[in-house]
Amino acid sequence: MKKYLISLGILLITTGHLFAQTTNEGQYFTSFDSTKIYYEVSGEGFPVILIHGFSGTGQGWKHCAVYNDLLKAGYKVILIDQRGNGQSDKPHNELAYANDAEAKDIMDLISSLHINQYDAVGYSRGSIITSRLLVLDKRLHKAVMGGMGDAYTNPDWPRRIHAYKALMGDTTLHDVDDMVKYIRSQHFDKLSLAYQQKYQPSTSVQELADVKIPVLIIRGTEDKENGSETGLNKLIPHSALSYVPGNHNTAIRTIEFSAAVLNFLSN
Repeated sequence: MKKYLISLGILLITTGHLFAQTTNEGQYFTSFDSTKIYYEVSGEGFPVILIHGFSGTGQGWKHCAVYNDLLKAGYKVILIDQRGNGQSDKPHNELAYANDAEAKDIMDLISSLHINQYDAVGYSRGSIITSRLLVLDKRLHKAVMGGMGDAYTNPDWPRRIHAYKALMGDTTLHDVDDMVKYIRSQHFDKLSLAYQQKYQPSTSVQELADVKIPVLIIRGTEDKENGSETGLNKLIPHSALSYVPGNHNTAIRTIEFSAAVLNFLSN
């Protein structure tokens, strides 16, 4: 059931709008359109931002080996709750999710932290947002895309469209029944999640062909979600492909996933 949850989950820097507010666990900053975004920073060293999947939060990374392993290896680890999730604002204006809003949030956060260069690790829908950073942010040094194949390059990806329609009340799209059942069983902001699907970005084949930085694609050996990983590997010129044990839900938590990330970022 939860495979649908994670598999669906997925250049304007206006520094004048960036303000930080401290909380007990992390901080908020106000992004380009006045949306408050929650984030945490731990450790010192070269910065790495971890980007969660659909309906997730930054806290989910703390249950994965890679989070503590990055800290132990001396990295500065940044967690973010993408807009519409976790402790971040959940706008009900659908255009708040359009035009690469989530990638712009990350870019604004990087600016607010005065970071000149960083790495990004995304998983599932987080890899879709990471792909936009490949296109939009020249400060990105290396990128890891976990749990993602080439399906998201299609702007008319049926799963994305069906997810949006089902979350908005369409009961005829039974391929996403399990996802909708799970979402409705939780205390999620369902309208925000629907808009995240409606405006989930695609990255074109032409845009990926122009990527110049190193990219690592990580796939669970039992993961059959989100299209072809070998196809995505072929689309990104300087990419490598690594397999780790597990399906779409479990691969991210393995020590092998963590080892692949650390080896890639450190070399």
